[in-house]
Amino acid sequence: WPWHARAGNMAIAALLRRRGVAVHDIAPVRAVRRAALLELDVRDRASGYPLELLLRAGAAGWRLREFEVEYRPRTGGRSKVSGSLRGTVRAATDMTTVLAGIR
Repeated sequence: WPWHARAGNMAIAALLRRRGVAVHDIAPVRAVRRAALLELDVRDRASGYPLELLLRAGAAGWRLREFEVEYRPRTGGRSKVSGSLRGTVRAATDMTTVLAGIR
């Protein structure tokens, strides 16, 4: 991961922990039953989605578990989020909007 992606991930995870959501990463993979996911009523359809999902799951009292996975560099193309300054700024804006809207 580029340094700005790692720094952003650590900052967002710290904000989540301060809000009572005990995570250390806003990982890209989640497993949840469809019906339960729909009940959370996650609205963001952009880069704020993972953050909103974790905030709503924590507020709903879900048990969240993290598992270590090995990171490997991307093999094809580049990330829409961490692959450019523009993508990073857009993700930060989306996440700031989510943080402002969910208490």
